[in-house]
Amino acid sequence: MSKTYIIIVLTVVCYQFLIPTKSWSGDINLEEGIVFGEADQVELQLDMAYPLDGDGPYPALVYIFDSDWGIWPGSRAQCHLGIMRAAQRGYIAVTIDYRKTSIIFEGDQSKYRFPDKVYDVKCAVRWLRANAKKYRVDPENIGVAGFCCGGHLSLMIGLTRPVDGLEGSCGNAEYSSGVQAVVSSAGPTELTSLYLSNEKSWVPNAIRAFIGGGPQEMAVEYKKASPVSYVYRDSPPTLIIHGDVDKDIPLQQAFLLDERMTEVGASHALIIKENQGHNDFTAAPEAFEFFDKYLKQEN
Repeated sequence: MSKTYIIIVLTVVCYQFLIPTKSWSGDINLEEGIVFGEADQVELQLDMAYPLDGDGPYPALVYIFDSDWGIWPGSRAQCHLGIMRAAQRGYIAVTIDYRKTSIIFEGDQSKYRFPDKVYDVKCAVRWLRANAKKYRVDPENIGVAGFCCGGHLSLMIGLTRPVDGLEGSCGNAEYSSGVQAVVSSAGPTELTSLYLSNEKSWVPNAIRAFIGGGPQEMAVEYKKASPVSYVYRDSPPTLIIHGDVDKDIPLQQAFLLDERMTEVGASHALIIKENQGHNDFTAAPEAFEFFDKYLKQEN
């Protein structure tokens, strides 16, 4: 299997902050607040954008919003632009909830830590397959995309398998949580090095809340929570997009995953956005071209 290495010079607007109004064209619809599961009495919801015409089945895309794993405010609405654009391109697209680390349990410990969020996002993929007929989804062609911590969770969906013990018990266990394509924009890939080398104080704070401690005392958990730990030759095709001047999640995180996927021969591409910082590229043309290639079988 081969990988592609691309450097692009591009002026980019950070997509996560372009929250559109409901004034889109009449060929798609947005349905909000669909319950896809419940975990620890927390109701998990998704918003779905879909084409109004045609019988399908359509390939599906799952978008995961960024909130630094939930330590800061974030919502499904951050991905509305992405799912609407996806629906206009002929996808059933959803943006999904996960339990946040901002919910405190005891002292300064977050109630919902790793692997709770991985359980939640995998639950959404299984729900899509369980409801494929109702929502005109092609269960054999599902992709996932995310920015920053959403990119991390997207990689965890794509690279982990049932043998890794991260499926959870949110529901629809008879269905696979596997996906056929992954896009990660500025996603953390190796948490120990990210924690120890980062100059931005919010990054280690967010990782500590997510894992429940630092890497010195929780080395095993840090490895289990790092996507690079799960790369295998037949990993689903993966697109890694990263700004070369990202001060929050350094470009080295993209290189670590790229090197590991190259080492095992996993199909992937790395796009480096020149002169770009910590930006969301999950709704960029390159991301949709990637999904079209692997989910629509156009090439």
